[in-house]
Amino acid sequence: MKKCSLMLLTVFACTMIRAQAPQSWTSAEMYQAIRKLNVLGSVLYVAAHPDDENTRLIAYFSKDRLYRTGYLSMTRGDGGQNLIGNDQGIDLGLIRTQELLSARRIDGGEQFFTRAFDFGFSKNPEETFTKWDKEKILSDVVWVIRKFQPDVIVTRFPTTGEGGHGHHTASAILANEAFTAAADPNRFPEQLKYVKPWQAKRICWNTFNFGSVNTQANDQFHFDVGGYNPLLGKSYGEIAATSRSQHKSQGFGVPASRGEAIEYFKTTGGTAPAEDLLDGIDQTWSRVPGAENVAQQVNAVSAGFDFMHPEKSVKALVELYKLIAALPEGYWRTKKLAETQTLIEQCSGLFMDATTSEVSVAQTDSAKIIFVFNNRLGTNTMLKHLSVDGFDSSFTQLLGKNKNLVFDKKIYVPASRTITEPYWLEEKMETGYYNVLNLQKIGQPDVDPSYEIKITLNIEGYDFVFRKPVKYKFTDPVKGELYEPFVVLPAYTLRISPDIIIGTDKFHVDKTFTSNKAGNAVSAGYAVKNEMRLTDTILLGKNEIRTAIENSGIEFPPGPLDKEGSSYRYHENRTYTDTRTGQELHDRISIKYDHIPYINYFKPSTADIRLINLVTYGKKIGYITGAGDKVPEALEQMGFEVTILTEKDLAKIPLAQFDAILTGVRAYNTNEWMNAYYDKLMAYVNNGGNLIVQYNTSNQIGPVRAKISPYPFDISRTRVTDENADVSILKPEHPVLNFPNKITNEDFKGWIQERSIYHASNFDKTKFETIFSMHDPGEKDDEGSLIIGKYGKGYFTYTGIVFFRELPAGVPGAYRLLANLIALNKKKGF
Repeated sequence: MKKCSLMLLTVFACTMIRAQAPQSWTSAEMYQAIRKLNVLGSVLYVAAHPDDENTRLIAYFSKDRLYRTGYLSMTRGDGGQNLIGNDQGIDLGLIRTQELLSARRIDGGEQFFTRAFDFGFSKNPEETFTKWDKEKILSDVVWVIRKFQPDVIVTRFPTTGEGGHGHHTASAILANEAFTAAADPNRFPEQLKYVKPWQAKRICWNTFNFGSVNTQANDQFHFDVGGYNPLLGKSYGEIAATSRSQHKSQGFGVPASRGEAIEYFKTTGGTAPAEDLLDGIDQTWSRVPGAENVAQQVNAVSAGFDFMHPEKSVKALVELYKLIAALPEGYWRTKKLAETQTLIEQCSGLFMDATTSEVSVAQTDSAKIIFVFNNRLGTNTMLKHLSVDGFDSSFTQLLGKNKNLVFDKKIYVPASRTITEPYWLEEKMETGYYNVLNLQKIGQPDVDPSYEIKITLNIEGYDFVFRKPVKYKFTDPVKGELYEPFVVLPAYTLRISPDIIIGTDKFHVDKTFTSNKAGNAVSAGYAVKNEMRLTDTILLGKNEIRTAIENSGIEFPPGPLDKEGSSYRYHENRTYTDTRTGQELHDRISIKYDHIPYINYFKPSTADIRLINLVTYGKKIGYITGAGDKVPEALEQMGFEVTILTEKDLAKIPLAQFDAILTGVRAYNTNEWMNAYYDKLMAYVNNGGNLIVQYNTSNQIGPVRAKISPYPFDISRTRVTDENADVSILKPEHPVLNFPNKITNEDFKGWIQERSIYHASNFDKTKFETIFSMHDPGEKDDEGSLIIGKYGKGYFTYTGIVFFRELPAGVPGAYRLLANLIALNKKKGF
C-alpha cells in the first residue's frame, strides 16, 4: 500500500507516488495516523483546474481534523500557459497532473480527475459545456462521489459566475447537480454494478476574496484554519504554501502564512451547518454496525504508543486489524483496514523494494528485478510469498532485525504486454474530453505501474498482502539516490521531425528510428493510394538510433485542395507503419523536469505536411525566449535563420544584422534583465530594425518590470477566447496585410483554442496603429490584439495574437501574418 504523508491512500488513488523512494514515517506521523483511525469523516473539494484548490483548507481537513480528504479537479490543466518550458496541450496537462500529485503528497489530500479537457480560457459555462459534453462529465463527478462517499462536498467556485473562468462556474454547476444525482439510482445506473448511490449531507461553496471580488460575509458559516500542528512542526498555512508551490509550471510559488486564517462557507445544498462543517454526521465508529469495541482498542494503541519504539505497537495493531476485519463488509471497514495495514508496515520499520537498473524494457525483451527486504526494527515478520507477472515463489524466510534480504529475478516481457502510458491517452480524444472506455479508471489520477509485486508477509502471526510498484532506481552524482517510473516500451519507435511541415513546393522529413532492444529489424513506410512508399529496412542494436532523411517535392496531390482566397494549402497526413506487420509505428514522447517524475507517452509516427502559399522577406531572425514556446521552430520551417539571443548575446552581438527580433511569450515576465537592454533594443528599432513583442501578462505571475516599447501602453487581461470569433480588418491597405502576403478574413479560418490574449490598452493612437478589431460573442470590439508603432526608421509591434498556439498547429493564416510582420521594415514607402 502506497502512502501520502498522513493520508493513507486506497486503491482508488494507488499510483500517485510510484516514482518516489519507499516512504518511512516519523513517529509523530505514526501517532497522528493512529489517532486518525478513530475519525470516520470525509470531505471532497471540487474545482476546475490544478491550482484552483484551497490547499490550506485541504491541509486543515486532512492533518487537523483527520478527515479523509479529496480534491476533484475537472481537468488536468491542459490549456494553461507554461512558465517552465514549451510544453502545451496534452503535454502540459501531464506536467500539471504530476504537480498536483506532488501538492497532495504534502497537504495530505487524495487526487481525482474527470475526463474533461482544459481547452483554454472560457468566459462562461455555456461555452464550456459545448465542448465538455455536460452529461458525460457529470457522470464522472457522480462516479467519484459514489466511490469516495464524502460526507460533505465543498466547491471552490459558485454557480453564479463570480469565479470568472467558465470552467470554474461549470465545475460548481456539475458539483451541485452531482450532489443530487449521486443519490438517485436512476441516474447513471451502469455505475451501480460497482458502487451504490450516495447522498452527501451537504454541499457548500467556499467563498473567497480574490483581488477586487469579495464574496465573503460575516454572516456566512466560518472557522479558523490557520492553526499550528506541533506534531508536524508547521502551521496549516505553512503546509499549504509548500503544497501550492508545487505548481511550478504556473509560477505559483507563494510565501508561508502563519496566524489566524478564516474560511467562509455558503450552503448550496442539504442542511446548513451551525457549529461544525460536518454537523449531523457521526464521525465515530458508531456509524459502523458491530464496531463498538474498535474505538476503545484504537485509544489503547494510542495511549501505549512509544515514540522511540513504535514497533512495540505492532502486536496491538495486528489485533486491531483482526477486530476490524471481523466487521461486515462496508466502506469504512475497507478504508480503516488499509490504514491499519499501512500503520503496521510503518511501525514495523519494514523496507520493501523492487527495482530495476534500467529505466525501461521493450516488449519481447527481458528485465531483471532486484528485491530488497529489511526488517529494520525486528518485529516478528516472515516472508511467505512473492509474485510478479510470471514469477511466483513461496518462502519461509524469517526476516532478521536490520538484515538485508536481497535477490533478483529476470522476467520476460511478451509482445502482448501493454506499453506504459497514461490510460486517458489510449483512445483518440474528442475536442473537449478524453475518451476513457474503462469506467473503473475514471477519477484515477495517474498511470498504472508497468509491473507490481504482490508480497505476503506474516507479521505477528497474521498474513498481510502488500502491493508495491516496480521502479527504476539509480544514483545521480549530484542528487544521490533517485527513483523513477519503470516503463514498458515498444520494440522500437520512430520519430518524425518536424511533425508539422510547412513549405511551398518541397520539404524534407527526418525519420529517427530508436531500437529499444537488440537485433531489431526495422522496416517502415507509408501508403499512398494503397501503394507503399519510402520503405526503410535497417538492423539496430539496443538503444541504437538511426536517422534517415526523406526529401520530396510535389510529385502527386498529397491531399484535398483547400481554397483560401487567393492562396492554397495542400495537406497530407502520413502515418508510418511497419511494412512487415502492417502495425502503426509510434513515437515516444518523454517529458523530464527535476520536480516531477519522468513522463512517457506514445503517439502515432506521423508527418503532417502542409504546403501553403507563403512568401517571406528577410532572412535572419533574433529570438529572445521567454516562458517557452515553439515559435522558433516554426520560423525555421518558414525558411528563416533563427538565432536564440540570451542575456550575454544581447550584451555583445550587434543587432543590426537581424531583419527582425522577436520576443517569446512572457519574455518580459520571466527575464528581469530585459530592462538592461531596453536602450539597445530601442536603438535597433530607431535605426531601422523591427521588434515584435509577443504577449506578456500583467498579473501577479512574473509582473512586467522592464520597459517594453518606445511609447507607453498597458497590458490588459482582455482576450478573445472563441477561436472562430469574427475578425474585422480596420486598415485593409496597411502593408502588414499586403506585403509580402495578402491577408484576408480567410486567413482566420481553422484557428485553434483562441484568437488572442492580454491585449494592449491605454495607448496613444497617434503613436500606434491598430489593424484588427475582434470580440467574443456578446462582448464589445477591442483593437488591442495587434498594435504597430513607427519609431525612427523602424517598427515596434506588440501582439496578443496567439502565434505560439497557431504556428505549431500549422494554421496557414498565422504563418502568413507573421511573415508580414517580419517584413514590415522592408516595404518601401511605409
